[in-house]
Amino acid sequence: MLALTPKERAAAVYAAGADLYTFARWMFLQRKGFAWQRARHHAIVCDALMRVFSGECTRLIINIPPRYSKTELAVVNFMAWALGQVPDAEFIHTSYSGKLATGNAWQTRELVQSSAYREIFPETVLRQDSAAKDEWRTTAGGCVYAVGDGGTITGYGAGKHREGFGGAIIIDDPHKADEARSDTVRNGVIEWFQNTLESRQNYPGKTPIILIMQRLHERDLAGWLLDGGNGETWEHVCLPAITAEGNALWPEKHDLAMLQRMQTAAPYTFAGQYQQAPSAPEGNIIKPDRLEVVDALPAEGIRWVRAWDLASSAPKAGSDPDWTVGKKWGKDAAGRFYIADVVRMRGTPDEVEACIVNTAARDGKAVRISIPQDPGQAGKSQVLYLTKKLAGYRVTSSPETGDKVTRAEPMAAQINVGNVSMLKAPWNDALVAEMRVFPNGAHDDQVDAGSRAFNQLTAKAGPLSISDELLRRA
Repeated sequence: MLALTPKERAAAVYAAGADLYTFARWMFLQRKGFAWQRARHHAIVCDALMRVFSGECTRLIINIPPRYSKTELAVVNFMAWALGQVPDAEFIHTSYSGKLATGNAWQTRELVQSSAYREIFPETVLRQDSAAKDEWRTTAGGCVYAVGDGGTITGYGAGKHREGFGGAIIIDDPHKADEARSDTVRNGVIEWFQNTLESRQNYPGKTPIILIMQRLHERDLAGWLLDGGNGETWEHVCLPAITAEGNALWPEKHDLAMLQRMQTAAPYTFAGQYQQAPSAPEGNIIKPDRLEVVDALPAEGIRWVRAWDLASSAPKAGSDPDWTVGKKWGKDAAGRFYIADVVRMRGTPDEVEACIVNTAARDGKAVRISIPQDPGQAGKSQVLYLTKKLAGYRVTSSPETGDKVTRAEPMAAQINVGNVSMLKAPWNDALVAEMRVFPNGAHDDQVDAGSRAFNQLTAKAGPLSISDELLRRA
């Protein structure tokens, strides 16, 4: 850090007190000891927040890619800077996770208590009894309260019933990425916003509400509001990772070539989270033409998993029921993946059981077997029964989490970048056809089984296992 003369330092401190963008840069330098790697979009976000502070805007939505400094700017720095200007301002901050919201509030508290901050805003002081991470107050009557979506806000309000800035409701990523495609979960967030959060305005219609998030679904909270969901007009600042001019928004973080690779690997996710233009999945999430088809697989050095997707019922005459599918995936030490075999059948429960047992015998005991566990006691009983039938093999089981697309995306990313080899076999055509139209085809059992196998191979923590004790008690 370069040494400044007293005059230069005084000028920097004054500028930081007058402008949010300058404040964020100055405080970063003071805390970290090196300059912030800033980009054009940081100034755009700060300008929008300054319009909120000045009263020009009371309803603001900022859509921005993940890890692009949104929380640092719109939550931590904005609340700290605004409290410096208006020490009695009252904020409610929320996120999909109460833990995340509390962490952001705590970072703001630490910023406000720093010597560099006090040099800029000496009149903003925390109360001595303000030790809670999720709620703290200033001596002037200001407050920051943090809560997760769905949490209790009884007794707390945001803003002041007066002209001029008095605080705000700040929502940062209200949806968890792997839950946003669930209509139930997503609509629950919207209902909580309508029925709980909006009522926390101390000056209804005038207390600012700021929503900053990556887009995750056409009908996420941002999409619902922009479509007139709560009847208000929202200023929209939309910052796609690849700009309308075809340039990288933050080239120092993601250059254009990297962004294009990311887009190829996961087009559906990229469209929403990075381009802020989510759309309904229309196929091509998986690009099976990028599978390398090989005549033989390596003889050794591969870790194998056979994962099953079980049909919910036996087939009936004249129907087109789901298939029971067992898909064998492998991964070598270099991180390349292999699709070695697909077993696909329809049958009675006894026939399905026989198929799983006979397939295990053909695979051998070196291949791990992964079975999904349906919810409830029936699902547990089915897994216990199959595990007993597969005694002597390495069997793991766990419930499926998230929707089909979310589960398939990690696998799709590796296929799409050409990091998956598939053994040439008669089952190839049916698998490729299902992949090509996923998730809108008549069946997705092969994709589901593949997703499970892939995710087992790449899991950071070991999969859930059926314990010996549980087997003894069954």
